[in-house]
Amino acid sequence: MTMKIDAIAFDADDTLWHNEDHFAATEDAFADLMEPWATHDEARAELLAMETQNLELFGYGVKAFTLSMIEAAMMISRGAISAADLGMLIERGKDMLARPAELLPGITDVLDELSRSHRLLMITKGDLHHQERKVKGSGLAHFFEAVEVVSEKDISTYSDVIAKNGVDPAGFVMVGNSVKSDILPVLALGGVGVHIPYAFTWAHEHADSTVHGENEPGSRLWRLDTVKELPTLVRSLQS
Repeated sequence: MTMKIDAIAFDADDTLWHNEDHFAATEDAFADLMEPWATHDEARAELLAMETQNLELFGYGVKAFTLSMIEAAMMISRGAISAADLGMLIERGKDMLARPAELLPGITDVLDELSRSHRLLMITKGDLHHQERKVKGSGLAHFFEAVEVVSEKDISTYSDVIAKNGVDPAGFVMVGNSVKSDILPVLALGGVGVHIPYAFTWAHEHADSTVHGENEPGSRLWRLDTVKELPTLVRSLQS
């Protein structure tokens, strides 16, 4: 497939910087705290169910996660959990919010190279205030023509972002770690999806794992092991 790339968009969390491993560590602490009332697996399952139930009201991000932890802890313990332990969960959430963005290896060099020849966008979902802080603190903002913080990543959202930024859908490339959120909606719009898996994946995204036809001649779906391979792929798509 030879294409004219109009814009390359990047997911942020777990594509530009580390994120999900911080959630995983806090989930471990939550499961430890729930040991008087539930096994680790039971505690994690209840937390995931609570997060999923609350998505429509709370959306994504650390604040939503922290509220769901508190609610799940109260439910699992049947109200027996102490105020001190609930305070510990709140402090874990605050620590996650205050943590500076830790860039993935090679991302700065890749963005520097690609920004010299292509329009770059950032499309990320989550809490607006927190995501804006991470973008600013990352030192990467200057590489991007636009930064879009959205409440959901689905076909409608991508269609709106593409139209807003004057991008040709057929020349749109999306790079991200979640097939469900970063790849499938873009493929549905006729763009190209580049999947770069991260070491940790939120259970809510696990249903996205089955896709076919990646890395085949003429494919619009590509899977890379590391973002450092992206410039080579971009050149190949245009040749």
